Amino acid sequence: MNKTRYINVKDLILRIFKYAVLIGACILVIIPIMTVLLGSFKEHQEFLESSVFAVPKSLQWGNYSQAFFQGRVLEGLMNTCLILIVSCVGTILIGTMTAFVVQRFKSILTTTVKTAFLIANLLPSITIQVTVFQVINRLGLYNTMGAPIILYVGTDIISIYIFIQFMNQISTSLDESAIIDGASYPRVYWNIILPMLQPAIGTVLVIKFIAVYNDFYTPNLYLNRKRVVSTALYSFIGPFSAKWEVIFAGVVICIIPSLIIFLILQRFIYSNLVSGSVKE
Repeated sequence: MNKTRYINVKDLILRIFKYAVLIGACILVIIPIMTVLLGSFKEHQEFLESSVFAVPKSLQWGNYSQAFFQGRVLEGLMNTCLILIVSCVGTILIGTMTAFVVQRFKSILTTTVKTAFLIANLLPSITIQVTVFQVINRLGLYNTMGAPIILYVGTDIISIYIFIQFMNQISTSLDESAIIDGASYPRVYWNIILPMLQPAIGTVLVIKFIAVYNDFYTPNLYLNRKRVVSTALYSFIGPFSAKWEVIFAGVVICIIPSLIIFLILQRFIYSNLVSGSVKE
């Protein structure tokens, strides 16, 4: 009897601790969003004098129109959309093809490539920025949309490792059966491997979207004449002051597309890793 009561008390404590951690995590996520949302509806003087949690006296919708038109948010969204589409498609095609070759064909060359990927991933990216900038400048891509696209596609080693890990769980008997039936390796990749990597593709798309959408360093360095979402609101920050209420309004506008994309693709993250694969 005492042992059963001890187990029940232990389970209750663990359950309380679990929900306390979840509630604390939700609060940590909600507080910054509420602060930005409340600040976006305040006047400039009210924003400076009131508390960050104070409810605005009146809703200033003009902050949103000023952020959208003067901040050129629409231009930033269109440029970001173009970069995202090309970068995501390029990452998926190059990443899945590379993972297919590296994981399926065991040789000294593929082992060397995997080792080179690992070494490149361990190097701090900031240490090679001077060299990367010189390469982009020599190629004539500076101040063009091609600069961030090439950097986002060509340096995404994490996505390749994600595809490799997913492919490790896909049985090689599927490849062998298709080859026996007369299929070539490109057809095996396109008709068998690529469809079965849909959960991995969904995961990579979410990670890629968030990384590109929130990146400020690359567009600010390579796109001085063009604006993306992360740099569109930078014009409201001056050397002596900043219109934070307008910036907060722009942040709310920019959060909406990211939230919609995440809600659409999140089911791929929680789905089975390789649903439908054969187990040996």
